Amino acid sequence: MKKPLILVTNDDGISAPGIRSLIEVMQEIGTVVVVAPDSPQSAMGHAITINSTLHLEKISDKDAVVTEYSCSGTPVDCVKLAVNEILKQKPDLCVSGVNHGSNSSINVIYSGTMSAAVEAGIEGIPAIGFSLCDYDWKADFETFKPFMKKIALEVLKNGLPDSVVLNVNFPKKKTADLKGIKICRQAKAMWMEKFDKRKTPQGKDYYWLTGEFVNQDKGEDTDEWALENGYIAVVPVQFDMTAYHAMQQLNGWEL
Repeated sequence: MKKPLILVTNDDGISAPGIRSLIEVMQEIGTVVVVAPDSPQSAMGHAITINSTLHLEKISDKDAVVTEYSCSGTPVDCVKLAVNEILKQKPDLCVSGVNHGSNSSINVIYSGTMSAAVEAGIEGIPAIGFSLCDYDWKADFETFKPFMKKIALEVLKNGLPDSVVLNVNFPKKKTADLKGIKICRQAKAMWMEKFDKRKTPQGKDYYWLTGEFVNQDKGEDTDEWALENGYIAVVPVQFDMTAYHAMQQLNGWEL
């Protein structure tokens, strides 16, 4: 049978250990093309480049098993360029990550990793964003490789509902502590933010964004609960942002 064509991207940059692990897994499944940022693009959300030029550089040689390109833009730029300029056909799957750090709950809004997956979904490509709840550059990705493969194969086999992509987060757990995969909803959580105000030697103010992550959701069906209790959290994410439940109320207004 013909191998599926798989697009791999991320937001930590093309040399990050997370994406290198994901590439290795996807090679076991299909033909892999990588288009990823040439430098870290974390927390870029769904940003695209419109006021400056974009650059692509092919970094794999002609004999390489995997075709790789580095891109000067955002994760979403990478997907757009891959679909419109590089690939001769629509890929069968797009995988983004593995992100160094959590993209659970509200973090999905800010995530470049997940925005790349969402962009693929908008293009009609089944897509998965993978993240590991460990910011260490030398984090243990090996433990989760079988799960990356399993989830990717299930998506290829079954497809995804219209306008839905998967947000997969791996807990910071060892193999012996893993309890399996749990389908979850996004927890109601947020960042309690503050700015650390400082001064340059010239006396000019500057700021560092800091904050504390607060989970306000006590439900046992959320991604935060799953991760805390040793499960791999899988959240189906929709990019149709219409609040359908609010339409009836708004239709009752005197507009």
